[in-house]
Amino acid sequence: MAEIIPFKGILYNVSEVPGEDVVAPPYDIITPEYKEALYNKSPYNIVRIDFGKELEGDNESENKYKRASEFFNSWLKHGILIRSKNPAFYAHEIEYKIKGQLKKLKGFFGLVRLEELGKGNIHPHECTHSKPKADRLNLMRSCNANISPIFSLYNSPEKEASEAIEKTINKGKPYIEAKDSAGSIHRLWTIEDKKDIEAIKNDLKNRAVFIADGHHRYETALEFQKEMNKLSAVGSQPSAQPWDYVLMFLANISDEGLTILPAHRLVKDMPENPINILSEWFEIKELPSAEKMEDAISRHKHAIGFFQHGNHRQYILQYKKDGLEDVHPALRGLDVTILHELIFKKLFKVSHIEYEMDIKETVDRVNKGLYDAAFFLNPTRVEDVERVALSSVRMPPKSTYFYPKLLTGLVIYKFRD
Repeated sequence: MAEIIPFKGILYNVSEVPGEDVVAPPYDIITPEYKEALYNKSPYNIVRIDFGKELEGDNESENKYKRASEFFNSWLKHGILIRSKNPAFYAHEIEYKIKGQLKKLKGFFGLVRLEELGKGNIHPHECTHSKPKADRLNLMRSCNANISPIFSLYNSPEKEASEAIEKTINKGKPYIEAKDSAGSIHRLWTIEDKKDIEAIKNDLKNRAVFIADGHHRYETALEFQKEMNKLSAVGSQPSAQPWDYVLMFLANISDEGLTILPAHRLVKDMPENPINILSEWFEIKELPSAEKMEDAISRHKHAIGFFQHGNHRQYILQYKKDGLEDVHPALRGLDVTILHELIFKKLFKVSHIEYEMDIKETVDRVNKGLYDAAFFLNPTRVEDVERVALSSVRMPPKSTYFYPKLLTGLVIYKFRD
């Protein structure tokens, strides 16, 4: 069973700094221009720790990771960051709009004991790349902390934890509140009531935990755990060490506050006559010029949008036969699997893929000749994420884009006092 415990979180001291000035989006969606804006926003913005600048003259001993550690320790020393007095969970609510609809994502921050992925109750659903893991490991080594949380899901129709979170939210003013660049409002409350803490722990005691966003951070935490156990010679001891846990935000699938968006694909080096190649496997329909791609593919099962440079027509590809017998059954019926395993690997031999969330931007990049073609996807369903994760297999990278993104800096887990 997944072990989930409260902890003494590191929080910004809101009597010293405004919350909205010091939090930041996840590092992997921060553009160079926005990084500069965050630096200018406050000398205490978390981006200086979580995603610091690389400077001329940096080397193995003087670099952004050392500076991150220096910022972190200095802010703790001078009371910009403070530690909670008692172990707690931290209720979190994000109020956001999507396609004109107001929604609220609710959950909590807690520590989850590390397990080898897929061998216990913690399940991944996507493949990862090595470079982000190396960066996160260096940051973890320098700060001895989880600066940014992993976004995870669980499914509890009983909603005991959800009720404890709702009770805390309804008590009154949050400890910290911040609006992100998209206008979503992020709020955080501290849960210290022992009954509420036990309700949350009991509700999640026998639940599977699904990593929604942050697979590489989890794998980095496992690597850091191995390093620390080796250095500390405690690997065989039964008592848990601080690095045996990782900071997670956990949301209940049954609360229905989740939104998953698709990431569209941009590719180069297309073969000649791609429509002829695709026609053997797909029913191909030309999209009327007045119809939006997003609306068109949403009406079909196994529908993928296609647009090629030099051809102003857009197409809908509807899968019509099974060419993926060698793919795990849990993955075989997913649009993203059909795109990657059949079109990219078998038919077109695509070697490099870029990802873009915005359909208009995707089309513009193809029209400008920056890419040869674009493929458009429907969002992956949350029930597919759960099914794939429980099957111990993984979707291709960027199969899901959970929205809204968590802010970094709301709460931090430091391994030692």
